[in-house]
Amino acid sequence: MKSLFGLSVLLNIGLILTVSAQMPVRKGPAAPEEIRKAKVELEKDFNNAALHRKFITAMGIRHPDLPSQYRMWIQQYPGNAAIPLALGTYFYNAEMPQAREFLLKSAEIDSGNARIWNMLFVDARIRGENQLSDVYLNKAMLADTSNIGYKADYIYSLMDKDYSEFKQHALNFLNRYPENTHSVSLLYFIGRRAKSQAEKIKYFEKLYHLYPPKKFSFSESATKELVDMYMQTDPEKALAIVNESGEEGDWKIRKKLAESLILTRKLEDSKDYTNASIELNKAVLPRWNYIDDFITIRKSFLLDKTGNTNAAYDSVAAKFAQMPTDRLYDALAFYGKKIGRNKLRIDKDIAAIRNKIAVPAYAFDLGLYTKSSNLKLEDLKGKVTLLTFWFPYCSPCRAEFPYFQNVINKFSDEEVAYVGINVYPEQDDFVQLFLKNSRYSFIPLRATPEFETEYYGVSGAPQNFVIDKKGRIVFKKFQIDQDNERTLELMISGLLKM
Repeated sequence: MKSLFGLSVLLNIGLILTVSAQMPVRKGPAAPEEIRKAKVELEKDFNNAALHRKFITAMGIRHPDLPSQYRMWIQQYPGNAAIPLALGTYFYNAEMPQAREFLLKSAEIDSGNARIWNMLFVDARIRGENQLSDVYLNKAMLADTSNIGYKADYIYSLMDKDYSEFKQHALNFLNRYPENTHSVSLLYFIGRRAKSQAEKIKYFEKLYHLYPPKKFSFSESATKELVDMYMQTDPEKALAIVNESGEEGDWKIRKKLAESLILTRKLEDSKDYTNASIELNKAVLPRWNYIDDFITIRKSFLLDKTGNTNAAYDSVAAKFAQMPTDRLYDALAFYGKKIGRNKLRIDKDIAAIRNKIAVPAYAFDLGLYTKSSNLKLEDLKGKVTLLTFWFPYCSPCRAEFPYFQNVINKFSDEEVAYVGINVYPEQDDFVQLFLKNSRYSFIPLRATPEFETEYYGVSGAPQNFVIDKKGRIVFKKFQIDQDNERTLELMISGLLKM
């Protein structure tokens, strides 16, 4: 399976906007006397953050009277920025869109507070208001010109707009702040978004040499991908990097794999294809890797060399049926031709494999955000369905949406359904805002974390499935980015033929 280290490590960068502040535990309310006492104490000192916390905790962050109480205080003390800031911050930390009203009021009073503008920047991002988020980020940068994190956030924001501009700003940042942790992640994304493999290798090599993988997670992710690229062209170099990078876990697996590839090459050079095939079949791949296709194709090559062309064809067909790529299909067509199978027969063989691995999807019946009615899986029969479990604050989820949309746009609504199930009800209020501003076309449905675990056997987000026209899951637990967008297209187009 192709790994997307990039999607997982996105959680660590400033752009991703995770919140670490401690939240009030109680969703409230407390006993009336406790609320009254907390209110009396707070009204004696509105600048005391601890007293705001005590009152909000007593009321409960979702108490319907909480906003109106703060609006009343704001009217009574119009020059005190601490009042709207307190509630705005708590709403923000609770990932609630109500934060904006109070943060904007606080910014109106205290426009030089960079932290307020930064929270508004985050809020706008979650709503899908990217242009407005840029405005707020600029205000944060102007309010605190010394904050390196804001400068890094600005550079991250360029990543999906203009790669060349992003790259130039990121390299300038690296030269100016080489010791800052953002330099590590920025260099990682220069390589991750590179337009060619040669450029990717160049920047991942630089990352590997400047920032040891043992100390920096971004460098570790990049180095693993770098090793997997070298496995395909220069396994000796891959082994040398592995030996310097780590000894446990994935590094240990990669070391054995590199050693196996080196030995396999030697056996191939001596035309001992049988033992080369035996050696490579011993190889174990890391769970997350960038070399799956290559190993499958190498194994099939050796099978063919030993006279087992049918087995070579079958091995590639099995892999293509589960995770299709153009590279695999080229190999499949090559071996298919050798054993007399044309494109139509190949398609039938792939369909047969997919029919065997397909399992019925849970027949969901979930509420829509766009209407006061439900959508059933049964309503989608006859279409191929891309189903993703997500929630608005999920950065890896949002990172996939542009690539999903690129693929969905290649098919008609009559052929393909695109469904996004929010599994975090506390963020319901953000769903419609996000869809309106981002203009992604998925059908938004309501659910819970328990729903995806009980009925689809997964937890967390994103979790993705492709369901065929008969309501069966054929593809699951995959992630999509700029490198494998084509895989999703092949998944859908393949199921449309069945």
